[in-house]
Amino acid sequence: MTVADPTLVFESELHAQGARFVIGCDEVGRGAIAGPVGVGLCVVDVSVGTHPAGLRDSKMLSEKRREELAPLAAGWALYSAVGLATAEEVDTLGIMVSLGLAGKRALTQLHELGASITDSVLLLDGSFDWLTPVLKTPLRVKTRVKADRDCASVAAASVVAKVHRDRLMIGYDSEYPGYGWSGNKGYGSSEHYAAIDSLGPSALHRRTWLHPRDAVLID
Repeated sequence: MTVADPTLVFESELHAQGARFVIGCDEVGRGAIAGPVGVGLCVVDVSVGTHPAGLRDSKMLSEKRREELAPLAAGWALYSAVGLATAEEVDTLGIMVSLGLAGKRALTQLHELGASITDSVLLLDGSFDWLTPVLKTPLRVKTRVKADRDCASVAAASVVAKVHRDRLMIGYDSEYPGYGWSGNKGYGSSEHYAAIDSLGPSALHRRTWLHPRDAVLID
């Protein structure tokens, strides 16, 4: 099945409703059993122009293509950021709160870069707003199912976040060898579980996620 390219149609609707900026937002690493969960943000306004050719939801791209597109996506957006929450935070606080913390940390980065958060609408992929509960000051948040597929700002955020987290996991593979993180990026492949059986869990494993063993191979 052919999937249409993402567009800025929905972002344009939000601009028309009064949003000066739209912040595309997507998560990465949510289903992994090791490593952080991440949230990517990409800020756009009416001036950004055409998005990079070939931009897609990160799950629809090869690793090589994501690596090629990530700097282009970050350069196309007015600002971009990736926030993280640790495996320990996922274990202690749960995945939804951790997603919110990662998103809040990414928003702090955007603010420090000069982005006007209060003049923005945050466009979250999916149907559940996991960001608002962790914010002291409420922001305008809009959820949209398949936004990572259909909305260019969210697709850009998905690629930027995915590449950022993948690079972290590749780096951690040499620090914690044997789990195959350069290949599985912390997801629950059969080889990854076999390594846990042999080596035991590492400091970067989400220990509350190790049973039952439902393999999640991509994000």
